[in-house]
Amino acid sequence: MKDGSSRRRARRIAIGAAVVLALAGMNGPALWRFGSDQYHDYKINRPEYKADNGKWDIVDIPDQYRLNTIHSALLHTGKVLLVAGSGNNAKNFDAKKFDTVLWDPVKNTFKKIDTPNDLFCTGHTQLPDGKLLVAGGTKRYETLEGDVTKAGGLMIVHNENPDKPITLPAGTKFTGKENGKTFVSQDSIVIERAKKQFDKETGKFLGNKPGVKRVYVEAAKSGKKYETGTEDNYKVDSLKGADAKNTYGIAQKLALDKKDFQGIDDAYEFDPVAEKYIKVDPMNESRWYPTLTTLSDGRILALSGLDDIGQIVPGDRNEAYDPKTKKWEYVKQKRQFPTYPAVFQLPSGKLFYSGANAGYGPADVGREPGLWDFKSNKFEKIPGLSDPKLMETAGTVMLPPAQDERFMVIGGGGVGESEKSSKKTRIVDLKDDNPKFEDGPELGKGTRYPQSSVLPNDSVLVTGGSQDYRGRGDSNIHEARIYDPGSNTFGQVADPLVGRNYHSGSLLLPDGRVVVFGSDSLFADKANTKPGKFEQRIEIYTPPYNYQGSKPTLSGGPESIKRGGTATFKSQHAASIRKARLIKPSATTHVTDVDQRSIELDLKKTADGVEVTVPKNKDLVQPGWYMLFVVDDQGVPSEAVWVEIP
Repeated sequence: MKDGSSRRRARRIAIGAAVVLALAGMNGPALWRFGSDQYHDYKINRPEYKADNGKWDIVDIPDQYRLNTIHSALLHTGKVLLVAGSGNNAKNFDAKKFDTVLWDPVKNTFKKIDTPNDLFCTGHTQLPDGKLLVAGGTKRYETLEGDVTKAGGLMIVHNENPDKPITLPAGTKFTGKENGKTFVSQDSIVIERAKKQFDKETGKFLGNKPGVKRVYVEAAKSGKKYETGTEDNYKVDSLKGADAKNTYGIAQKLALDKKDFQGIDDAYEFDPVAEKYIKVDPMNESRWYPTLTTLSDGRILALSGLDDIGQIVPGDRNEAYDPKTKKWEYVKQKRQFPTYPAVFQLPSGKLFYSGANAGYGPADVGREPGLWDFKSNKFEKIPGLSDPKLMETAGTVMLPPAQDERFMVIGGGGVGESEKSSKKTRIVDLKDDNPKFEDGPELGKGTRYPQSSVLPNDSVLVTGGSQDYRGRGDSNIHEARIYDPGSNTFGQVADPLVGRNYHSGSLLLPDGRVVVFGSDSLFADKANTKPGKFEQRIEIYTPPYNYQGSKPTLSGGPESIKRGGTATFKSQHAASIRKARLIKPSATTHVTDVDQRSIELDLKKTADGVEVTVPKNKDLVQPGWYMLFVVDDQGVPSEAVWVEIP
């Protein structure tokens, strides 16, 4: 029957092609193009084609809800949070126009959410109670070299008064004692009072340790002549008497160099039920492009990012958020990473850094992959990575099931605005005694910004990306592949309708479909002469399994299952069900999604359903909300049931 179906499919394709060719011969190139488009639409909508390749559809979004989606997260209500902030648009930033939209993919309804700050290039992760932690964002946009009109940089302000802190508002003027040049602070700051120091043995007073605060300053006037080349001490023009003596600034070179993006320290929890952001304790450090990773003890680790003056947050300033106290504290573990590092919590309790990252940081610092024992702060490098200098904008996915501790690193490119890209995939088994990377199947082309989503049947959808930095040279890749971990092979499926590069991502929905959003091309043409436009269209990919007959049903079970606990669900197709998976909902941005994982559950059949058992390992099954899928003997998944793991 399968052979007959294949013959019928081939015959239909041949007939369709012959008709199109005949029409083309009679009516010329214009009808040929029309006929090709018509035939293409006919082909991709045929049931046989969709059952083999799946299908892509554009989401119908009313104009008032369109936005430059930078971040996306699936919530346990089934709705999807789409976050733009200023959307990489400096005009929006200047106008304080910050956008978030909540989308219901079942009803295809949209709701605007009040956005309290510029959450463009923030960090985020799922919390145990189902809220989404959002931390960091944009304080100031970058200014490229050549566009900088006022010399500027970092001013370190000291307060030697042990009796009181000093508050300096934005606009405070600092004048150099040697160079006589005046610079103006761009933000208000509070410099803590000095600390008195005493000898521990004798009690002798040793002097005061000044309070110190950093602030970004710019020259009071435009022009190259206001640059400085050496260190100088700066008096605070507005202070008099003892305050003027005790408070001063120190700055190195203040120049017309490129000014990088600067981060904020604000943090929020998004409540999916109340559908609003709730402000929590700010981070100790400002961060732009940070990664948030859940630790073994339930705290959320914040790593890397650009700080409030546009510099990489040092590795000794890593900090963690406690969801119970809603407070941040520095951690003692030190490790430097580039921005948006792909750092995952492992079932073993260790952290894994794949080497993939997005955007900023020295080319020779913190880029080697490895296992990080967070308790001892020991970092064990993992060898074997191919194209090791092409890991920026690479994707990383925890291959299913998560118990196997296997990861795939996908594509990537050179540091910064490099035109180089990799078509490699690299796979590492972290349960091996001596783990090392080995090459997996290659992609068709070198690929920066690949999107990857784990599917309920243990395969992985890999789609989009571009061959060059931000899609330069019209290099978007209109291809999608499904990776089968069992056979270690890629199968090409239906081509996406929209090209995707920088600021794009994908996430799995409870019905087994995959949402793909964003793309921020630098140029709109092959010659790189026309400015690019942010891609606001959202696509949904329906995998082949949703076209391969009836889906198994799942219902009637508990809303909450304890770790190590067992739960029973009803199903009309119990006899054909072969496996059950818990999949953690995605929170994705900049090819970074450290939440995503698919966990294998023990499965038993009952008279009218299935019984599933959740593993006991807390590092494997972190507290939170999950999608529970069952999959039949044909690889077709049910629609998910939401369950909470306390």
